[in-house]
Amino acid sequence: MREFIKDYLVELGCAYAVCSVGGAIVNIIAGTQTNNANVLVMFAFCAISVFVLSLHKLLTRFSPLFMIIVQYFAALGICALLVFIISRFSPVSARSWIELFRSFTIPYIIGAAYYYYRVYKDAKKQDTLIKEIQQADPENSAL
Repeated sequence: MREFIKDYLVELGCAYAVCSVGGAIVNIIAGTQTNNANVLVMFAFCAISVFVLSLHKLLTRFSPLFMIIVQYFAALGICALLVFIISRFSPVSARSWIELFRSFTIPYIIGAAYYYYRVYKDAKKQDTLIKEIQQADPENSAL
């Protein structure tokens, strides 16, 4: 559990840094500004996304495409619930649902691609290690 939390916090820090810098660049190019509420919502979206992506081990018996789609809709649903709760306490724009979809989907696709690339590289590394062990000890190659 400690390892999961450590990995989660590292992933969250990286994801939030990339989204924050990306958001700043977009704001500079577009000539817009953001407020503290948007920054907090962006952090919450990152936390939700990283948590949902980190649960991929629970869905390993399904195809990777199915797993990615389920995780996307689960994270999007939780983020939509968060915006719904926020709308009860603070006014949100009329386009907030469209903005939610756009603001969540683009970073999520980038983050998920990076995350699953790392999972793929880890699996490939483990496969290479297993093959090396099998080659080193041919009598016990039943692994």
